[in-house]
Amino acid sequence: MKFFDTHCHLDFQQFDKDRDEVIKRAKDKGIEYILNVGIDVESSKKTIEIAERYDFIFASVGIHPLDISDFKLNDLREIEKLAKNEKVIAIGETGLDFYYSKENKDKQKDFFVGQIEIAGKYNLPLIVHQRESKDELIEIIEKIKLPEKVVFHCFCGDKELAEYCKNKGFFISFTGILTFKNAKDVKEVARFYPVEKIMVETDAPFLAPEPFRGKRNEPFMVKYIVEEIANIKEVRFEEISDKIFKNSLSFFKDENDN
Repeated sequence: MKFFDTHCHLDFQQFDKDRDEVIKRAKDKGIEYILNVGIDVESSKKTIEIAERYDFIFASVGIHPLDISDFKLNDLREIEKLAKNEKVIAIGETGLDFYYSKENKDKQKDFFVGQIEIAGKYNLPLIVHQRESKDELIEIIEKIKLPEKVVFHCFCGDKELAEYCKNKGFFISFTGILTFKNAKDVKEVARFYPVEKIMVETDAPFLAPEPFRGKRNEPFMVKYIVEEIANIKEVRFEEISDKIFKNSLSFFKDENDN
């Protein structure tokens, strides 16, 4: 079986001591592709550097809503420059996050819109982060033209948001949260959401799935999330694994023909 970790952060300091070992372990355990996702300008540059060292690793560039305080809108010009790199296959992660602070709502919205426009300009998939911002996010989505491909990463929203994503034809991506015993709402979403619109991710180094909960997450652990989806949907692991892998290839196929 083949797996595609569609969202992780191998550039983070948690991997500084053994990054190459982590990547080798992923490859040895059946991870066919990895998408490393930037959260600001420097992080995005690092994601490209890592991707250029490995044939099976690709990059996404963007500025995370919780990381905009040190940036001005003009800094999105640098993200746009980075988006032209052949290893970049998506824009993000971007979106809205009002969980920790609501003081910079307008600035978050401006950065989100700016990155939507970059994704549209270069026909790149958009990776959306959403936390405690459902209504504001939907308001923007309804007003601005989105790129053809959109994924709500680390989906942990309610059924209402899931229904909205389903109706819009968006992909959603599940993390290790899905394996947690108390994640009833997320499990319910996984149960009814069309398998044709599901991807998986580790969001490493965060959110390690059971049985690794509390430890540093790694790309190879993505298979445990696929296994949980198979259990929830009562479908054979091999069948779900194949479908989700093909979903991921299809989502990024224009930029990754390999």
